Amino acid sequence: MGIVAGLDSSSESTRIVVCDTDTGAVLRHGYAPHPMTGSDVDPQAWLLSLGEAAEGGLLEGVEAIGVSAQQHGLLALDAGGVTVRPAMIGNDRRAQAAAADLIDALGGRGAWAQAVGAVPQPGLAVAKLRWLARSEPESARRVAELLQPHDWLVWQLLGRPARRTTDRGAASGTGYWSAATGQYRTDLVELALGHPVRLPEVIGPAEPAGHTPEGLLISAGTGETMAAAFGLGVGIGDAVVSLGASGSVFAVHHEALADPGATITGYADATGMHLPVVHTLNAVRVLRGTAEMLGCDLEELSALALKSTPGASGLVFLPYLEGERTPHLPHTAGTLSGLRRESMKPEHLARAAFEGMLCGLADALDVLRGRGVEVRRIFLLGPSADLPAVRAIAPALLGARVVVPQPAEYAALGAARQAAWALGVSRGTLSPQAPPVWPAAASQVFEPGDELPVGQAVRQQYAAVRDQTHPGAFDHGPAAV
Repeated sequence: MGIVAGLDSSSESTRIVVCDTDTGAVLRHGYAPHPMTGSDVDPQAWLLSLGEAAEGGLLEGVEAIGVSAQQHGLLALDAGGVTVRPAMIGNDRRAQAAAADLIDALGGRGAWAQAVGAVPQPGLAVAKLRWLARSEPESARRVAELLQPHDWLVWQLLGRPARRTTDRGAASGTGYWSAATGQYRTDLVELALGHPVRLPEVIGPAEPAGHTPEGLLISAGTGETMAAAFGLGVGIGDAVVSLGASGSVFAVHHEALADPGATITGYADATGMHLPVVHTLNAVRVLRGTAEMLGCDLEELSALALKSTPGASGLVFLPYLEGERTPHLPHTAGTLSGLRRESMKPEHLARAAFEGMLCGLADALDVLRGRGVEVRRIFLLGPSADLPAVRAIAPALLGARVVVPQPAEYAALGAARQAAWALGVSRGTLSPQAPPVWPAAASQVFEPGDELPVGQAVRQQYAAVRDQTHPGAFDHGPAAV
């Protein structure tokens, strides 16, 4: 038996869980908020938040720590290891033009997908680098080294050693490391920034980043998405559908997926496997917009939707309110089709909103299925997963068993599990190929059952309107349910 800690430094807060290495049971936990300061953040605030979250002897007896941190962050350091400017975090809209420039510079979306498995977006570090070179050239010229938030926190915890490390998961979200080859594309860093820089060493999932002067093991760490998947226990045959304002679908897979159409982003996971991701721009924002139109809240919208029937009396809502990434329709708008006197009722519009959102996510899921990704079970995440209409409609439309985990600090739990793995390997009690087995997340399970044919009919109704309205949008169309 031992005790480990998982630290998750998100965009909003630091959360720490202290766990038993054998059972994964949470023994203690801590929390502290981060100051809300926009897209530019002093990373010292993360350390202050960490210290506050760990007050009261929270880490007493801990033998190893794993670190999860927000993705889409960039820390540019000078030759002395000092940041040349505040950390750039989040989906930084300032970098939109820079991302477009980089896409053109390499020859298009397909060229980037082939090179690193990801097309530049404003959130990726490579796009932030191009923005920095164009907008703050004096700072850009001083950059000698690049880290991401989790890399920087691990380095600080270790006392700022000469060695800098990262892991496959975080590296795969930079736009200049390929999960398929396991190599950096330093030419892409130079393309973005204009000169070469030092990049952290990419270490294995169970390999320690180092030990503190007190002998505390610090594991490799990873990005939040990868840590949450590890904390949930996502494995082969599982997919995760995340319901935020926008949506994402990802799954654990045994190999990187080359995608000439650039619909799939090829991340790596926290275990040595791969984590192909498909994004949608529209998820819960579709429900919120519909609720505002009908003058109700989301709970009332859910109740309305359940008064309708599958197919919403022929009403079909293509939910492309902000344009769309899957399919690639950046300049389109949403479409409401099938308006007839009998369908023009609040409950049918509510039902069409839920069905449209879920059909859009099912399209994203089918992109993965069409590339050979096995999906037997779907984890549904986000506060809106608790809505009765989502739970009632999702299994049949997504075409698989749906699992809704109880709320928990899954990213911090994944970081703790990684720490336990590295600690076990260092002691010879665990294999580098087999992480510790911790109990599955407590959850509710919803089966498609007899509703599966009905769900397929709704999908077909949706697909007919989608393909008529946007012919050719899925040139490599999603697989059939």
